[in-house]
Amino acid sequence: MSDIFIFNKPFQVMSQFTDSDGRATLADYIRIPAIYPAGRLDYDSEGLMILTGDGELQHQISHPRHKLKKTYWVQVEGEISAHAIAQLCKGVMLKDGPTLPASATAIDEPGSLWPRDPPVRFRAAIPTSWLSLQISEGRNRQVRRMTAAVGFPTLRLIRAAIGDWSLCGLAPGEYRKITLGEEFKRYASPKKPASRAFKRKPKSKTLGPKPRKRSP
Repeated sequence: MSDIFIFNKPFQVMSQFTDSDGRATLADYIRIPAIYPAGRLDYDSEGLMILTGDGELQHQISHPRHKLKKTYWVQVEGEISAHAIAQLCKGVMLKDGPTLPASATAIDEPGSLWPRDPPVRFRAAIPTSWLSLQISEGRNRQVRRMTAAVGFPTLRLIRAAIGDWSLCGLAPGEYRKITLGEEFKRYASPKKPASRAFKRKPKSKTLGPKPRKRSP
């Protein structure tokens, strides 16, 4: 099985190694051959990504069918209400259908949070608030659409955890090799057993009385 790495993707970095438009990519931060992201994170989102060269593990982590939970810290415009939190927990209707129930709670601004560059635009007349949102789906820009659907547009979005793995104090642009935990071991591609040379057994001789010699 290939090595596995966690990476704190900075704001306005593509979650891929190349970009035809000249935007910053993972290649500006990671110089390890033959590893690829297990799932994507939007250009204007920040936080945790997992990278590996194990194609099966990559697919299993990123595929919504396996319902691997992802936790986000979300800064929204306005003071998030208890009613909006309850709606998110129940599931909200989006253009592509209803979301599954989420785990949502209002939080203070995370103490381990780093300054964003550039910072979120400050508007004195409009307060902001934070929530923790945990989902197991992977629709396009889902978290942003969910908070907008309950009346609180997302201003800043950080993925804080994937399953049991978290940012672990990584600064933006930093990465670290990790040990595969029990939650991920079931996703890892099994090693193929070494092939063994097969030696054909000689055919056994038919047992029985020796043939008699004919009389002349």
